[in-house]
Amino acid sequence: MRPNIIFIMSDDHAARAISAYGAGLNHTPNLDRLAREGMRHDAVYVTNSICTPSRAAILTGTYNHVNCVTTLHTEIDNRLPNVAKHLRRGGYRTGMFGKWHMGEGPAHNPTGFDDWAVVPGQGDYWDPKFIFPDGKRRIPGYATDIITDLSLKFIEESERQPFFLMCHHKAPHRNFEPHPKYNHLWAGEDIPLPETFNDDYSNRAAAAAAAKMRIRSDMNYEDLGLVTPPGPASKVGPLMLDFIPWMRKVPDLQPGETITVICAETGENFTFNDPQKFAEFKYQRYMKRYLRTVQSIDENVGRLLDYLDAKGLAENTIVIYTSDQGFFLGEHGWFDKRFMYEESLQMPFLTRYPAAIKPGSTSKDIACNVDFAPTFLDYAGLPIPSYMQGRSMRPVLESSTPGDWEQLTYHRYWMHNDDIHEAWAHYGLRDERYKLIYWYNDDLGQLGARPNGAPPEWELFDCEKDPHELINVADDPAYAAIFRHMLAKLDAKMAEIGDVPEHDSALVLRELAA
Repeated sequence: MRPNIIFIMSDDHAARAISAYGAGLNHTPNLDRLAREGMRHDAVYVTNSICTPSRAAILTGTYNHVNCVTTLHTEIDNRLPNVAKHLRRGGYRTGMFGKWHMGEGPAHNPTGFDDWAVVPGQGDYWDPKFIFPDGKRRIPGYATDIITDLSLKFIEESERQPFFLMCHHKAPHRNFEPHPKYNHLWAGEDIPLPETFNDDYSNRAAAAAAAKMRIRSDMNYEDLGLVTPPGPASKVGPLMLDFIPWMRKVPDLQPGETITVICAETGENFTFNDPQKFAEFKYQRYMKRYLRTVQSIDENVGRLLDYLDAKGLAENTIVIYTSDQGFFLGEHGWFDKRFMYEESLQMPFLTRYPAAIKPGSTSKDIACNVDFAPTFLDYAGLPIPSYMQGRSMRPVLESSTPGDWEQLTYHRYWMHNDDIHEAWAHYGLRDERYKLIYWYNDDLGQLGARPNGAPPEWELFDCEKDPHELINVADDPAYAAIFRHMLAKLDAKMAEIGDVPEHDSALVLRELAA
């Protein structure tokens, strides 16, 4: 009997915000259940750490230069083949519910699914609007609950046929809106500050200091559940975007200044004259809202697992939980993602399949979201088409990793100098110890990218000696041989997948030898 496949994906859920990963930030018993009854994978990485391109890579099993979904402003061509179409053709009933975010309308809506309902764009947390095959309508309630309701209904209607379900939560994407039932969590305690919260971005490429992703200066009032006050930018903070006049960033307090902010829910006033204490206040507001939002995801994963148990489906159903990418939770002072640094690059990945995956197992074998589609097809007993560029993770998940498993992953972020976060374009490679990044810093005419004239730079990190990625050793003579080795690996990988490099390796090697 072929297994059912449930693929649950949240948006911006960092692995550190799942208690099974051991960070100690929160308690997620239902997600932990997947790890306890199946596998926790510690080295699954995203090929482009941003929402739309990651989703396209998962759906098609191809890198973004192939599926042409490179930035938030590029949309999928729904005439392309995808994993749902193959599974449907192979006898599976297919469903997609929740966040799609790869375009809307006849050319971009989901295809390959027997049933689907998706939120427009980012979607709303409360009373969200959904796009159905027959039109749009709002459903009252909380988005995480509703997406699970739709998913459960799909499973209930599929019991006579193997099914493939994509349950895509919009949470915990900003602006983090937890269900009120979880507002009591962390109310009387502080969340530990990350070791790198006050990073000064020295010893790294210029992109790190240039990014507008700092908790102390780049979060808006709504992110933190604060009232947006009237007034000029010099007093109440700059606009986040010029064309959204009601959304302002909470200013970075300067020495000698005083600021009072107001909680949007309680009306409580908070006054600060210490810049560091104000930055830490923002961190606490951000993290508590984020983690409370995560709690509803954990609750609803539990609802799905309990339903499978009640219906006798658990033994023959593969359940996977992941996020569309990682997320910074104050490391390096940041929120958001985009970068190839570890907190952004790593996707959480928990999976359970009692028939084949050993309970309580873990893996550090490197995999990528391009590998997901081939994995689904492999478990469904269907051929993996030649256009897919990933490799089935099945042997890894079953603790029988083959000797020729490629222990490296490729990442490319195309949306250079985007208008909100000003994250710069780069690509690179991570293997079991080292990470090589080339900041090519060119918009290349990509939609949503903007030129800024920044010169290219290389970064090399020894992730074993420097797990926080604080010291760029690309120019360190002691790492010259490692640099050359990683550059050769990068060139080989780009040639294999057909991506066009922006660097000239011959020139780089001549400069290295000079």
